[in-house]
Amino acid sequence: MAIGLIIIGDEILSGKRRDQHFPKVLELLAERGLKLDWAEYLGDDPARIVVTLKRTIASGDIVFSCGGIGATPDDHTRQCAATALGVPLVLHAQGRANIEERIGDMAREAGTTADLNSPENLHRLKMAEFPQGASLIPNAYNKIAGFTVGTHHFVPGFPVMAWPMIAWVLDNCYSHLFNRQPHSEQSVLVYGSMESTLNPLMEALEAQYAPVKVFSLPSVGDAVTRGHIELGVKGEPALTASAFADMCAQLTRMRIEFAPCDAPV
Repeated sequence: MAIGLIIIGDEILSGKRRDQHFPKVLELLAERGLKLDWAEYLGDDPARIVVTLKRTIASGDIVFSCGGIGATPDDHTRQCAATALGVPLVLHAQGRANIEERIGDMAREAGTTADLNSPENLHRLKMAEFPQGASLIPNAYNKIAGFTVGTHHFVPGFPVMAWPMIAWVLDNCYSHLFNRQPHSEQSVLVYGSMESTLNPLMEALEAQYAPVKVFSLPSVGDAVTRGHIELGVKGEPALTASAFADMCAQLTRMRIEFAPCDAPV
């Protein structure tokens, strides 16, 4: 199953907030022997969110969606998920209980008594309205849950909440996928050459060592770094090691200068 990430919020697209989810999700997946297959950024546009979710739900991919599940006018993700699924939003009983518990906690911390029927506290219950049939993703930070529908998992935009919730989903729903595909990556820095020169070698390596993938990452260099191309292979460890040894031998035969990636440049 492919794994995708959706990051929602006008503040990301406008530059008011810097996205932190993408690198963290890569890290959480890598720790479990998994990888991210795609990512998309969306603004707070309900129509676009609905279209995107309809497409990703139909794909069957495992998807994590960050942002837009609060209770302010610019939070549309809960309703958009329900619309994409063709089901109503309903008040989740345990989600409601969690929020009421949180309201009580806040009142005790402030030395007051919670009024669960006050307008502001009734409004907070909107954060427990999820698409019909959704299950909860626990939020250890403030008890206000995220939700899961099928293989889509919706968490808040706040990293302090979102990241432990994503980790919880991975560990509780997808541990059977962990480390199923051993993976390694090896590369060198190539100097004084062009990708067009290296392309026949890359194509030959991919043909001979499939499904190992070959990659090239050019760098123009700067005041302290020479221009170079990071040339490498990645895939199943044993096959990758063979492809890498062959690649280095071919570069040597072609009299192309190269060095390990950690060598001074």
